[in-house]
Amino acid sequence: MLDETDTRLLDALQKNAHLTAQELGDLLNLSPSQAGRRRQRLEAEGYIVGYSARLDPLKLGLHVQGFIQVQLHSHGPEQAQGFARLVRTRPEIISAWTMTGEADYLLRVYCSDLPALNTLLHEIILPHPAVARVQSQIVMDQLKRDAPLPT
Repeated sequence: MLDETDTRLLDALQKNAHLTAQELGDLLNLSPSQAGRRRQRLEAEGYIVGYSARLDPLKLGLHVQGFIQVQLHSHGPEQAQGFARLVRTRPEIISAWTMTGEADYLLRVYCSDLPALNTLLHEIILPHPAVARVQSQIVMDQLKRDAPLPT
């Protein structure tokens, strides 16, 4: 069960994971040791699952962001596991979801350019034996960056 202080701590860490116990304590009106213990408890209880850096895709040469909807031929466990293996091995696929509706999967991808996206689609995803159909959308502009989770 989270109290208001836990929620404020989680909000602060989502905005800046580098906050020290001293800085968290100052924000939450706690001693640094109390703030540190709360952070450790939230980590141990699984509310905080890790820390990462957000990178600028353009500076890394990743100029094309897209979403790919994938429909499978059949939905047996072997097909699903085989496709999941493909998804896990491709660095261009940064996140993937199983979906309700017409598409079975939604993939979020970053590629260096359109030929790289074309290669991913036509030489890697479409030839997979479980894949029946793909539909891709290229992101023209991202209106809102990936935001912290609401707490």
